[in-house]
Amino acid sequence: MADFDTDLGRQAANFAALTPIDFLLRAEEVYPEHTAVIHGDLRQTWAQTAQRCRQLAAALRERGLGRSSTVAALLPNTPAMVEAHFGVPMAGAVLNALNIRLDVETLIYILQHGEAEVLLADSEFEAEVAQIKQALPDLYVVQVNDVLGPVTAAFGEVEYEVFLQAASDANNWILPADEWDAIALNYTSGTTGKPKGVVYSHRNAVISALSMLLDWNVPLHPVYLATLPMFHCNAWCYPWSITAKVGTFVCLRRFEPTLCLDLIREHKVTHYAAAPIVHAGLANAPAAAKAGIEHVVHGTIAGAAPPAALLEAMEEMGFEITHVYGLTEVYGPATICERHQAWNDLSIEERAALNARQGVRSNLVNGFTVMDAQTMSEVPADGETMGELMIRGNHTMKGYLKNPQATAEAFADGWFHTGDLGVKYPDGYIQIKDRSKDIIISGGENISSIEVEDVLYKHPAVLTCAVVAAADAKWGEVPMAFVELREGQHVSADELNAYCLSKIAKFKVPKHYVFEELPKTSTGKIQKFMLRKRAKEVLLA
Repeated sequence: MADFDTDLGRQAANFAALTPIDFLLRAEEVYPEHTAVIHGDLRQTWAQTAQRCRQLAAALRERGLGRSSTVAALLPNTPAMVEAHFGVPMAGAVLNALNIRLDVETLIYILQHGEAEVLLADSEFEAEVAQIKQALPDLYVVQVNDVLGPVTAAFGEVEYEVFLQAASDANNWILPADEWDAIALNYTSGTTGKPKGVVYSHRNAVISALSMLLDWNVPLHPVYLATLPMFHCNAWCYPWSITAKVGTFVCLRRFEPTLCLDLIREHKVTHYAAAPIVHAGLANAPAAAKAGIEHVVHGTIAGAAPPAALLEAMEEMGFEITHVYGLTEVYGPATICERHQAWNDLSIEERAALNARQGVRSNLVNGFTVMDAQTMSEVPADGETMGELMIRGNHTMKGYLKNPQATAEAFADGWFHTGDLGVKYPDGYIQIKDRSKDIIISGGENISSIEVEDVLYKHPAVLTCAVVAAADAKWGEVPMAFVELREGQHVSADELNAYCLSKIAKFKVPKHYVFEELPKTSTGKIQKFMLRKRAKEVLLA
């Protein structure tokens, strides 16, 4: 028997720690003059971007930051945010991209919990930074004056461009000593308590980035519109994956449908990613705004189970939408609804229904299945038996910062427990039916809120909707539907009731309808925890 291990260990010639930093270095080496960033009139090449990232790293290191130091970023999707995704880890530090729509109290909690030493803050957040500094006076603030942002008075310790140029040695940057070193810290939404800090590694960031390139079949030099906030799971690792393919980032301070369509048309955008509400905004934009886009635009959709009606509308626009699924704890998308050629022979409605499923594991994910959480046995692939969606492999976080108990619970029995409930079909594809806390139990019958929402979304007057449980003296719980109508559309509760009765079983039909704007997170997710509170208010009124 041959000895394949003795004297055959790792050495410089045969091993290098995996890190997304290398994507940047290669882009600079091979395509230095290719456009890396577009932002208004700004054009920045990969050579310029790499140099700026080195300067950011050097400036941070000269302040004494290094391995495991935390650098927070309170930035929209601007060039500085792209640079932070490389410059911060090149300093050996960990990037904590902050949700720019969080309240100041939560921002302060995250900065304290993550032990941030430096904060990169856009001028738009001058008021928030003032409050943060009162609570955290030792926090070193770098003010970023974006070319498309507001002009404000100076705040913090130094302006971003001055900070970069002050670095005395731009070559003062490092690669990770260990690919398991942390590269990013992202916080969960905190809807059931304090937000948890999810830690990403260099190794898994590379694997997740490459996995998405494989799943999405991304060619060389994609043009990527930054519709997805880079604070959300590091934009599903796209800042790293698009760099690996030497693409172009079309930056976007905030989502506005007509502006996005203009940018898609002007710059021949090939790829973008977003939650369903963003896709809905594009689909519902005026016809004139959508005119003239004649090239293929590839989009990924995730963040909530997309209604089949939305996927149908996007396909009619000529956009090719890929449904993916994941969570902060798995670097964003970890599954994909792979399309089959045979589906092309089906009607658009049938294709949309198939594409609405969460699908199968991504290329570099080791496991994705549905299990009975009590017995840890897989449910039958019958499309009916519900269980919990579970994932394992290289897409999974290192764990929760300073929370070993939550980490152990999330990783129990060798799987990451998502908390989402779903079914597996005979073809092996998986579909979410609900979050465990969103299942409505009415008279002993389980009602999937997603199933009811999917019916409501198909009504021509409905723009957005959400269904939650409402207390009921007779049935225990009944469905309550919150509905946001399309502009200029009108429909009554009785009309919606009749419509639902024609589509689903009577016990699943909402017993209450509320017409108002739905609360949403900055990434477009409908905040059902707020609607559950609102449901109690409606019943008491």
